[in-house]
Order: sequence, then C-alpha cells, then structure tokens
Amino acid sequence: MDDRGIDHRASFERIRYAQAWEDADVLTQAMGDVSGGDLVAVCASGDNALALLLTDPARVFAVDISPAQIECLNLRLGAYKALTHSEFLELMGARHSTRRAMLLARALSDAPGQTRAFWTALTPQVEAFGAGGLGKFEGYFRMFSRYLLPLVHSRATIDAIFEPRDRAAREVFFDNRFNTWRWRLLVRLFFSRAAMGMLGRDPAFFEHVQGSVADHVFSRLRHAGVDTDPAQNPYLHWIMKRCHGTALPLPWRAEAHEVIRSRLDRIQPVQGTAEALTLGGVAGFYLSDIFEYMSPELAAQVYGTFLDMARPGARLVYWNMMAPRRVPPALAHRVTTLGDLETRLKAQDMAFFYSDFVVEEVG
Repeated sequence: MDDRGIDHRASFERIRYAQAWEDADVLTQAMGDVSGGDLVAVCASGDNALALLLTDPARVFAVDISPAQIECLNLRLGAYKALTHSEFLELMGARHSTRRAMLLARALSDAPGQTRAFWTALTPQVEAFGAGGLGKFEGYFRMFSRYLLPLVHSRATIDAIFEPRDRAAREVFFDNRFNTWRWRLLVRLFFSRAAMGMLGRDPAFFEHVQGSVADHVFSRLRHAGVDTDPAQNPYLHWIMKRCHGTALPLPWRAEAHEVIRSRLDRIQPVQGTAEALTLGGVAGFYLSDIFEYMSPELAAQVYGTFLDMARPGARLVYWNMMAPRRVPPALAHRVTTLGDLETRLKAQDMAFFYSDFVVEEVG
C-alpha cells in the first residue's frame, strides 16, 4: 500500500470537479457558529468554500493541491462580481444559454492573467456545457445521461423522477417504474470500480475503498429516490438531466448570491495541502472526503495537524463515500462526535452517494 499523499498518487492536470458534489445546506449547518472566525476549506470547485461565507467568517482559506481547481474558484470570484444571479446560472450551466462566451469574458475582465488564459482556452467547452460542467466527474455523468440512460428509461420516466410526491408514492414509483432490471444492469456496469476509476475519479481515489462500488451506488440511489425528495435534489437533477431544475445548490441560489458577492474579499485561495497551513485558532474545517484517500496511519497524522490548528469548539466536518474514516482512536480524547447532529443532517443530505457524514468538535 502506497502511504504517500493523494497528491503523489493521482493526476491533477485538469479540472476534476467543476461544481460541488457535497450538500452545502448540510455543511453550513454542521459548522455551527463560526461568525468572525477563520475557516479552512477544501477548495474543489470553490462552490462550498464560497457557501461558507454565508456563515459570516472572518476568512476562508480555500485550499487545493490542484491548480485547475484553484482556477475554478478564481472564475467564480470574477463571476459573482461581474454577473447577475441569472447570468451566473447561465455561465455555470444550470440554465440554457447561447451567450456563455460573452458571460465568461465579463467574469474574467478583472481576473489575473493566468486565470484569463486558463479559462479563455476552455471557451468552447464553457459554451457547450457551462463552467460547472467541465470536470472529469461531470463528464462521467454527462456520458451516463446522454448516451446510456435513454437506453434504460424514456424521457417521460426521467422527467417523472422530479414530480413532487410523498414518501409512500416515491417508494411505489421507485420500485414499480424506475428500478427495472435494465436500470440495475446499467448501474452494475457503469458504476463499477473500473468504470468510475477510468472515466469519473482517478483510480488512486479507490485505493482504500472497501466493498463493491456498484452495490454502494444501489443503496444510495434508493435513499435519494425514496428517503429524500428528488424534486428538491439539485445533484440528482444534474446527473439525470445535465442541468438544474427549480432546486439549486445553496451557493447558486438567488438569496445567497448577494451575500456571497459582498464577502468575496474574505476568501483566500491557497494551492497546496490543508495540513501544510500555518494557522492557529481555526474555528472550523470543511474537509470534503480527504481522509478516505489516505491510509489510516496517514489520516491520523493529518487529523492531528488539524487539531493543532483548531481553537476549542472548532468542528471538523467531512464525508466518507466508501472508506470508513473517523477520529483516530489515539486522538479521540480530544474531540466529541456530535452524533445527534450527524443523524439529523444525514437524513437531509441531498448529495446521496456518500455513506457517512461526520461532525466532530474539538474539546
């Protein structure tokens, strides 16, 4: 087993995630009261780092080892400044648009030279898919919805997923109309470890995964289709239809747009690893699912580094997809697991493919 960090084992030359695939509604609730404090956030697309501005922190250090992911955040900084909310949605790809090249140019008007060069080279792809559709992960879902899903379900059935229903009616729809043998075969093949590693996520991301990826997806899709309301799920909508419906991720909503715009000077992009930051008194950590890319030994080392940065009462918030990670036993005396909060928020979590959501508070 390779104990080096994921930065040594995976490729980061291109955009991997062009939008957030973790639920910012759940994230911001889990953070608790961090008003006036400093936050450390995994950057990824930049969406959830920006969503944390809604918690009124002093600063958000948005950290990523990938320069391409930092450029996703840099584009959003310009887009929030230069575009109206409806224009922002067009540029990102949440809404149909024939003018994304113009909107991209406006968003880049005050951007640093390297950001302008990075995104100008991607103008044709932005025009076609939106800036939120350019990542490897989004391309994986686009292939699924454009070419494979129509072989399994009609457009009428796909549209019917997002009709509002109560839980009992959702269960009937899922069991009797949606969960067909063709659907199960498609999931088994397309969401296998091999297919997802080649087309969606880097194979190195699965090094510490336990069990069948397809079996995991099966169980989580039932949660998304029955336990939560698909009509309110922006992530499922994008996967199935390559855009958003009436439901939007938190940082892309109209009521969030102006607040985020007014606090953009609090975001500090940082290329590197979060554990390399030299900070103290940090009020909270949004850590995505970074621990499941690490061996338990490396995860314990990195976790300890975050505890050393944290102030009392700081929360570490993160997800697991298939590799179980929580506070290392040797450090458990320094934190409290907020189990009741986790249970409540997991039931609300629209980013359905994660198996666990963790909220731990520093003592």
